[in-house]
Amino acid sequence: MSTIAINGTEYDSVTGLPLDKRSETALRSAASDTHDQPTTVRGHSSKLHARHSRSETLNRSVVLKTKHKVIQHKKSVSNSHSIDQHEHVYRFAPHPAGILKQPKVMDVTAPAKTLPIVTKAHDKLEVKRELHSPRPQSSVEKKNEALRQAIERTEVPSYTKQRTIRPHQKIVAFMSASLAVVIMATYFAYLNMPALSVRVAAAQAGINAGFPEYRPTGYSLNGPVTFSSGKVAINFKANGGPQAFSITQSKSPWNSDAVLDNVVVPRAGANYIPYTERGLTIYTFDNNAAWVNGGILYTLEGDAPLSSEQIRRIATSLL
Repeated sequence: MSTIAINGTEYDSVTGLPLDKRSETALRSAASDTHDQPTTVRGHSSKLHARHSRSETLNRSVVLKTKHKVIQHKKSVSNSHSIDQHEHVYRFAPHPAGILKQPKVMDVTAPAKTLPIVTKAHDKLEVKRELHSPRPQSSVEKKNEALRQAIERTEVPSYTKQRTIRPHQKIVAFMSASLAVVIMATYFAYLNMPALSVRVAAAQAGINAGFPEYRPTGYSLNGPVTFSSGKVAINFKANGGPQAFSITQSKSPWNSDAVLDNVVVPRAGANYIPYTERGLTIYTFDNNAAWVNGGILYTLEGDAPLSSEQIRRIATSLL
């Protein structure tokens, strides 16, 4: 360790600090670094500061030869594929010459993307992809597609085996159908029997007689339709009592005034009530009535308590 004494104070020649203020660690470090140097150099501080020497020109020939030898040595080491190994050495690190340096790849496509023609081509390609790409389906379309596929996957059972019908079964089926037809015909004939009877009687009497479409509630046809030359009579009777009435249709050249004078006044006098309904003049008296239409004289007689409304409806249903 070298020290310098200035004005009676010793300083460390390396750090320049007084010896009494240095830390123990600094002293140990300085002692370890300068253990080969003289322990004490005493003298003036100006003797410790070295002056700069003047620059001297190097011998270029020697420097170049030395540099050339170093380069040749490096080349010989790098070009050698094998080095003599000691017989006791059996582990070696891989030779640096075996590790090939990967060539640097330049990205030449990056600048090309910025070119206008490349950008335009890229945009056209994106438009084509969007046009040819399938349109996303909505929830309703997905449900319909799933339903269609489920229907297609459903197998319709095929019934190849035909049912054989025996002859007696055919006969039974035919008879059942015939019986149904007969019953229906009989029912319709029953409903239309009065009208058919009146048509038959009118044809025999030689007049255009008809059956009333309206019949008072509680009354039904009583007996067959009677007829004579130029006259047809239809009788009705109450279902739950003796009351009855009849409608007589006969050929007549009279008009309404003639009916009043020849039929109504002789039987009722002045006790009659005339009604006009759908072009008809209907005279009512004592639950009876008389009117004329189309050359046919209609008279309603009996003890049935019919109202004027029921009489008018019977008359208009014969039109």
